[in-house]
Amino acid sequence: MSESEKKADPLRDPDAPGPTGLSAAWPDLAGRIGEDGVHRLGVRVYYEDTDFSGVVYHASYLRFMERGRSDFMRWTGIDHNDLMDADGGLAFAVRKMTIDFIGSAGIDDVLSIETWMGDMRGASMLVKQRVLLDGRPIMIADVKVALVTRSGKPRRMPLWLRKIFAPHAPEGADVDGPE
Repeated sequence: MSESEKKADPLRDPDAPGPTGLSAAWPDLAGRIGEDGVHRLGVRVYYEDTDFSGVVYHASYLRFMERGRSDFMRWTGIDHNDLMDADGGLAFAVRKMTIDFIGSAGIDDVLSIETWMGDMRGASMLVKQRVLLDGRPIMIADVKVALVTRSGKPRRMPLWLRKIFAPHAPEGADVDGPE
Protein backbone atom coordinates (compact mmCIF):
# COMPACT_ATOMS: atom_id res chain seq x y z
CA MET A 1 0.00 0.00 0.00
CA SER A 2 1.47 3.36 -1.03
CA GLU A 3 1.83 6.30 1.37
CA SER A 4 -0.93 8.19 -0.43
CA GLU A 5 -3.25 5.16 -0.08
CA LYS A 6 -2.43 4.97 3.63
CA LYS A 7 -3.25 8.66 4.03
CA ALA A 8 -6.58 8.10 2.25
CA ASP A 9 -7.47 5.31 4.72
CA PRO A 10 -7.94 6.81 8.21
CA LEU A 11 -7.29 3.44 9.83
CA ARG A 12 -3.79 3.36 8.31
CA ASP A 13 -2.93 7.08 8.42
CA PRO A 14 0.11 7.33 10.71
CA ASP A 15 -0.74 10.97 11.45
CA ALA A 16 -4.28 10.22 12.65
CA PRO A 17 -4.80 10.26 16.43
CA GLY A 18 -4.55 7.07 18.50
CA PRO A 19 -2.37 3.98 18.32
CA THR A 20 -0.82 3.36 14.91
CA GLY A 21 -3.09 5.88 13.26
CA LEU A 22 -6.53 4.83 14.49
CA SER A 23 -8.92 7.62 13.62
CA ALA A 24 -11.85 9.19 15.42
CA ALA A 25 -14.11 6.91 13.35
CA TRP A 26 -13.06 3.95 15.55
CA PRO A 27 -11.75 5.53 18.75
CA ASP A 28 -11.93 2.37 20.89
CA LEU A 29 -11.08 -0.24 18.26
CA ALA A 30 -7.82 -0.96 20.11
CA GLY A 31 -9.25 -0.27 23.56
CA ARG A 32 -7.59 2.39 25.68
CA ILE A 33 -5.08 2.83 28.49
CA GLY A 34 -6.45 4.52 31.58
CA GLU A 35 -4.62 6.85 33.92
CA ASP A 36 -3.96 3.80 36.09
CA GLY A 37 -1.81 2.31 33.28
CA VAL A 38 -4.26 -0.53 32.64
CA HIS A 39 -5.27 -1.21 29.05
CA ARG A 40 -8.94 -2.12 28.65
CA LEU A 41 -10.41 -3.76 25.57
CA GLY A 42 -14.07 -4.58 25.13
CA VAL A 43 -14.82 -7.95 23.52
CA ARG A 44 -18.27 -9.30 22.67
CA VAL A 45 -18.77 -13.06 22.92
CA TYR A 46 -19.99 -14.58 19.66
CA TYR A 47 -21.36 -18.04 18.88
CA GLU A 48 -17.93 -19.09 17.53
CA ASP A 49 -16.43 -18.38 20.99
CA THR A 50 -18.69 -20.82 22.84
CA ASP A 51 -18.86 -24.56 23.33
CA PHE A 52 -21.94 -26.73 22.76
CA SER A 53 -23.50 -25.50 26.02
CA GLY A 54 -23.28 -21.80 25.10
CA VAL A 55 -20.49 -21.06 27.58
CA VAL A 56 -17.25 -19.47 26.38
CA TYR A 57 -14.84 -22.25 25.43
CA HIS A 58 -11.69 -22.06 27.59
CA ALA A 59 -9.34 -21.57 24.60
CA SER A 60 -11.36 -18.54 23.46
CA TYR A 61 -10.05 -16.64 26.48
CA LEU A 62 -6.52 -17.13 25.10
CA ARG A 63 -7.54 -15.34 21.89
CA PHE A 64 -9.22 -12.54 23.85
CA MET A 65 -6.07 -12.08 25.95
CA GLU A 66 -3.86 -12.08 22.85
CA ARG A 67 -5.95 -9.22 21.45
CA GLY A 68 -5.55 -7.39 24.75
CA ARG A 69 -1.75 -7.82 24.74
CA SER A 70 -1.47 -6.82 21.08
CA ASP A 71 -3.58 -3.69 21.54
CA PHE A 72 -1.72 -2.82 24.76
CA MET A 73 1.49 -2.87 22.68
CA ARG A 74 -0.15 -0.68 20.03
CA TRP A 75 -1.03 1.89 22.69
CA THR A 76 2.54 1.90 24.03
CA GLY A 77 3.75 2.68 20.50
CA ILE A 78 4.95 -0.76 19.39
CA ASP A 79 3.62 -2.02 16.07
CA HIS A 80 4.07 -5.75 15.34
CA ASN A 81 5.21 -5.07 11.77
CA ASP A 82 7.77 -2.49 12.88
CA LEU A 83 9.04 -4.89 15.54
CA MET A 84 9.46 -7.64 12.93
CA ASP A 85 11.46 -5.19 10.78
CA ALA A 86 13.67 -4.05 13.69
CA ASP A 87 17.09 -5.47 14.50
CA GLY A 88 16.79 -8.29 11.96
CA GLY A 89 13.31 -9.31 13.06
CA LEU A 90 11.94 -9.41 16.60
CA ALA A 91 8.71 -10.71 18.11
CA PHE A 92 7.22 -11.53 21.47
CA ALA A 93 6.39 -15.17 22.17
CA VAL A 94 4.45 -16.53 25.12
CA ARG A 95 6.82 -18.58 27.25
CA LYS A 96 4.61 -19.35 30.24
CA MET A 97 1.01 -18.70 31.18
CA THR A 98 -0.71 -19.24 34.51
CA ILE A 99 -4.49 -18.97 34.36
CA ASP A 100 -7.12 -19.01 37.09
CA PHE A 101 -10.64 -19.57 35.74
CA ILE A 102 -12.97 -18.03 38.32
CA GLY A 103 -16.26 -17.75 36.44
CA SER A 104 -17.72 -18.04 32.99
CA ALA A 105 -19.32 -15.98 30.24
CA GLY A 106 -21.82 -16.78 27.54
CA ILE A 107 -22.97 -15.71 24.12
CA ASP A 108 -23.58 -11.95 23.68
CA ASP A 109 -21.82 -11.06 26.94
CA VAL A 110 -19.47 -8.09 26.70
CA LEU A 111 -16.15 -8.70 28.42
CA SER A 112 -13.45 -6.27 29.45
CA ILE A 113 -9.92 -7.56 28.87
CA GLU A 114 -7.51 -5.74 31.20
CA THR A 115 -3.77 -5.80 30.49
CA TRP A 116 -0.86 -4.21 32.34
CA MET A 117 2.85 -4.76 32.75
CA GLY A 118 4.49 -6.67 35.53
CA ASP A 119 8.26 -7.13 35.87
CA MET A 120 10.61 -6.73 32.92
CA ARG A 121 13.90 -8.65 32.98
CA GLY A 122 16.46 -9.45 30.31
CA ALA A 123 14.63 -10.98 27.36
CA SER A 124 11.27 -11.36 29.09
CA MET A 125 8.50 -9.49 30.80
CA LEU A 126 5.47 -10.43 32.80
CA VAL A 127 2.12 -9.25 31.48
CA LYS A 128 -0.79 -9.32 33.92
CA GLN A 129 -4.31 -9.83 32.57
CA ARG A 130 -7.88 -10.11 33.82
CA VAL A 131 -11.12 -10.84 32.01
CA LEU A 132 -14.11 -9.13 33.60
CA LEU A 133 -17.83 -9.63 33.12
CA ASP A 134 -20.03 -6.87 34.52
CA GLY A 135 -17.04 -5.53 36.44
CA ARG A 136 -16.14 -8.78 38.20
CA PRO A 137 -13.15 -10.95 37.29
CA ILE A 138 -13.94 -14.29 35.69
CA MET A 139 -10.35 -15.08 34.74
CA ILE A 140 -6.92 -13.93 35.93
CA ALA A 141 -3.67 -14.67 34.09
CA ASP A 142 0.06 -14.06 34.42
CA VAL A 143 1.70 -14.25 31.00
CA LYS A 144 5.48 -14.37 30.65
CA VAL A 145 6.50 -13.26 27.17
CA ALA A 146 9.99 -13.48 25.75
CA LEU A 147 11.54 -11.35 23.04
CA VAL A 148 12.80 -13.64 20.29
CA THR A 149 14.60 -13.20 17.00
CA ARG A 150 13.13 -14.24 13.67
CA SER A 151 14.81 -17.63 14.17
CA GLY A 152 13.13 -18.03 17.58
CA LYS A 153 16.17 -17.43 19.78
CA PRO A 154 15.67 -15.35 22.95
CA ARG A 155 17.15 -11.86 22.80
CA ARG A 156 17.69 -9.36 25.58
CA MET A 157 15.29 -6.45 25.18
CA PRO A 158 17.18 -3.63 23.45
CA LEU A 159 17.35 -0.28 25.21
CA TRP A 160 15.08 1.43 22.64
CA LEU A 161 12.33 -1.12 23.37
CA ARG A 162 12.76 -0.90 27.15
CA LYS A 163 12.43 2.88 26.89
CA ILE A 164 9.09 2.48 25.09
CA PHE A 165 7.84 0.19 27.87
CA ALA A 166 9.39 2.22 30.71
CA PRO A 167 6.40 4.52 31.33
CA HIS A 168 4.17 1.45 31.67
CA ALA A 169 6.50 -0.68 33.78
CA PRO A 170 6.01 -1.09 37.54
CA GLU A 171 8.28 0.78 39.89
CA GLY A 172 11.66 -0.95 40.19
CA ALA A 173 11.46 -2.80 36.85
CA ASP A 174 14.74 -3.18 34.94
CA VAL A 175 14.22 -0.75 32.05
CA ASP A 176 17.69 0.80 31.79
CA GLY A 177 19.90 -2.30 31.84
CA PRO A 178 22.82 -2.88 29.48
CA GLU A 179 22.17 -2.90 25.72
